[in-house]
Amino acid sequence: MDDTAALTAFAGLAQETRLQIVRLLVRAGPEGLPAGEIGAAIGASSSRLSFHLAHLEQAELVTSRREGRYVIYAAAYPVLSELVAFLMRDCCDGRPEVCAPSTEAEASHG
Repeated sequence: MDDTAALTAFAGLAQETRLQIVRLLVRAGPEGLPAGEIGAAIGASSSRLSFHLAHLEQAELVTSRREGRYVIYAAAYPVLSELVAFLMRDCCDGRPEVCAPSTEAEASHG
């Protein structure tokens, strides 16, 4: 991932509703969720939800597919993984063990 792609991804996440959507979709797993369930879960109207989902798709953080009359959205795990790797690439001046998540840190941020 280059700087431009990272900035686009960060811009996509730099809004509360969009961050909630991505976190919800990450928890949902690769099968994703229908748009209606996403809206109900985060309390967003369909027009507001459509706006945010379109923004996330443009940033390539979510994908969509049609199943019958439903549009299913899923987290774009490869892009999210690349974004984390981008952040950690130069971790601690070549000492990646410092950046490894600890069980204690994960528990406190759960």
